[in-house]
Amino acid sequence: MFEFITVRELYEMFLSNQMMDLEGYEYVELEGWVRTNRNNGKLGFIALNDGTYFKNLQVVYTEAEISNYEEIDKLSTGSSIRVVGKLKLTPEGKQPFEVEATEIEIEGKCDEDFPLQKKRHSFEYMREIPHLRPRANTFYAIFRLRSVLSMAIHEFFQSQGFVYVHTPIITGNDGEGAGEMFRATTIDNTEFDNDFFGKEANLTVSGQLNAEIMALAFRNVYTFGPTFRAEESKGRRHMTEFWMMEPEMAWMHQDESLDIQERYLAYMVKQVLENNEYELKILGRDPEKLRPTTEGNFTRLSYDDAIKMLQEAGRDIKWGDDFGAPDEGYISEQFDRPVFIVNYPTTIKPFYMKKNPDNPKEYLCADVIAPEGYGEIFGGSEREGNYEILKQQIEEAGLNLEDYQWYLDLRKFGGVPHSGFGMGFERTIAWICKLDHIREAIPFPRLINRMQP
Repeated sequence: MFEFITVRELYEMFLSNQMMDLEGYEYVELEGWVRTNRNNGKLGFIALNDGTYFKNLQVVYTEAEISNYEEIDKLSTGSSIRVVGKLKLTPEGKQPFEVEATEIEIEGKCDEDFPLQKKRHSFEYMREIPHLRPRANTFYAIFRLRSVLSMAIHEFFQSQGFVYVHTPIITGNDGEGAGEMFRATTIDNTEFDNDFFGKEANLTVSGQLNAEIMALAFRNVYTFGPTFRAEESKGRRHMTEFWMMEPEMAWMHQDESLDIQERYLAYMVKQVLENNEYELKILGRDPEKLRPTTEGNFTRLSYDDAIKMLQEAGRDIKWGDDFGAPDEGYISEQFDRPVFIVNYPTTIKPFYMKKNPDNPKEYLCADVIAPEGYGEIFGGSEREGNYEILKQQIEEAGLNLEDYQWYLDLRKFGGVPHSGFGMGFERTIAWICKLDHIREAIPFPRLINRMQP
């Protein structure tokens, strides 16, 4: 009998002690790429990776069995092949099993100047070949881990009864009020009356405002998608295109929102520890540094106390200042797990937040600061539910009131207390993988002066 199978399926069968199920199959067929190819006279060994599993499969080929031995012998790293052979258990070898090839068909030869060879390449080198870096072990590990974290978002919020909603990429509203937006236009001037939408349109910086619409119908919702900011920063925490996960929750106050954020982040890290042990090893990431996060119990540090902490450390900062990356990094290094910084001054946060009843100079808001110097990865707040107060805050922010009338209507037509937060997906990945720059956390980074591939 003959069976097409993947490397992942073989390893799963081995780990579950089901390898004997293949006893009835005289041959197996696999497809994949050559990671290494070495030979010794009339005997050769190919490390084959088919993209389904991190580990490679050893393919043994001999001159006696393979009719095109000389051609296979010359195959270089990166070439793609189809293999038919006999599966053999190798309990005494470095790998638990191997395939003794009876047929090897070349699908695509790889030129000798293939940029990825069997050596460690720097991140700087890999940034120059982003179309090839998913094939490198480090990025293969990062992007597999990214997939697990993506699924963890849906698993967690679906288990909590949240509804997954899609918010628009093109918008006429700026939820952050930062003014650093990409314009979406069909004209080469600013006469927007003649433009496609009849007014200025931009790529979204956040799905939050639209998600609030859905929350006031479905109670608890979340959105997960790309967002865009026209920032010229080349810092390690910024990109022009990145992904945000943003839940919005009706009938929920700030403290309850913090509870959900804590449980969610603990769940995400737990999924990585359970499913990506090998990837973490490849990345050199100590899993014990992540384990405290799975326990929860995040400190809730007031903005006031955070300012005092920084001042006592000799930093030049005063009440009312926003935290820079070095400030957040210092705070995060004082804890072995994420920490909430709560109740920031109204002057440094967006217009839609609810003021603290105990101190109108503060918003009921919080940022989650990742440990080990990584800084902010979450930001959220209780939303202002009072029509008149919100109207005033929109005006004070210098925004066009007409553009936000629909947003005010949400308070006018059956509004309720509600809260939400946003997670910078790449920032979170960078912390979990211990990466120096978030550009390594996304397959195709979009940065200033970089658009390809």
